[in-house]
Amino acid sequence: MKFFKSLVVSGLLGMLSMGCTAQTGPAPISGDVPEAQDWRTEIVVDGLSHPWSIAWLPDGSALVTERPGRLRLIRNGRLDPKPVAGLPPVLAFGQGGLLDIALHPDFSDNRLIYFTMAAGSSEANRTTLVRGRFENHTLQDAKIIFQNADPKSGGQHFGSRLVWLPDRTLLMSIGDGGNPPTRFGDGNIRDQAQNPGTHFGKVLRLKDDGTPPADNPFVNRPGAKPEIWTFGHRNIQGLTRHPLNGRIWANEHGSRGGDELNILESGRNYGWPVVTYSFEYWGPKIADETHRPGIADPQLVWTPSKAPSGLTFYTGDVYPRWKGDLFSGALKFGQIRHIDMDGDRIIGEEKLTIGKRVRDVRQGPDGYLYVLTDEANGALLRIVPTGKPND
Repeated sequence: MKFFKSLVVSGLLGMLSMGCTAQTGPAPISGDVPEAQDWRTEIVVDGLSHPWSIAWLPDGSALVTERPGRLRLIRNGRLDPKPVAGLPPVLAFGQGGLLDIALHPDFSDNRLIYFTMAAGSSEANRTTLVRGRFENHTLQDAKIIFQNADPKSGGQHFGSRLVWLPDRTLLMSIGDGGNPPTRFGDGNIRDQAQNPGTHFGKVLRLKDDGTPPADNPFVNRPGAKPEIWTFGHRNIQGLTRHPLNGRIWANEHGSRGGDELNILESGRNYGWPVVTYSFEYWGPKIADETHRPGIADPQLVWTPSKAPSGLTFYTGDVYPRWKGDLFSGALKFGQIRHIDMDGDRIIGEEKLTIGKRVRDVRQGPDGYLYVLTDEANGALLRIVPTGKPND
């Protein structure tokens, strides 16, 4: 029987009112949760400098991005000492650097890889999408195929995760640009998350050449950026696709409290910063509303903030009781949250305490869950079941 632990919501059981489809109305709020049992970590490789994302190649080797601007190859359980050559200049500043990586769905034929990065200077930088061909330990013909239309200052809130859709379009998240007092035009830059005329605080949908598909929701709206797929986001750093129903799930950073887990749907507004559970870092509520008709409600809110990172559904057989469940990294608490799922309904939550900042969590081709720890001497870890069978 599928095992789950009840979600602790401010010390109470708070998930019973959730329906089987997208959450509507006030969201369940998650505080601390029980520790998962019968697992341990083992180091696959260490010596990675602030690793951010991992992508497995068809031969079982893996590419790992390091935020300072290096792309590394892991083959046969060993880290190649020589970084992959051919990357364009990366701005490694604040939260920016070399970020997410994803293989083209036809990688076996075209050898194309895509990655996001910060580019520019500390005073004028943009979240950027690069495409290149991986051949002979080198990134060949690397070029920028998309950039945020507007530069920003400072080193905060670049995003940025990538997910391919079955129609071979690519979702890309871009953060809201930063906290006050970072400005854009006449206001705080975070307010641009509600402005369809910028890319800040959005999820974009792009063709594999970086251009917008003709059926994007705002293509025909005057003044709107045609790449926009959803808006009203603060800083999405976890993005994944449900393996069965295809729905897109995202986790994003709140400010002080108010981290969100959302189901994303084309054209929808997710509220930031006009509808949010977050507080300013210096005290007051950011918004008076946590729910408003016409704005999508979160499936779950984490307060206190766990600083969400990588997000993945588990589909393998190594841990049978976790099959179909969602796993969300947590930078702040050095843990992974196991979110027990029944379809799109959350029925419980528990934590796997890693003890180090978790930047990414992914399922490997061997059916194990893997973790990247965000440290100067970061590591790729494997989650290994222990004790009684995981069933």
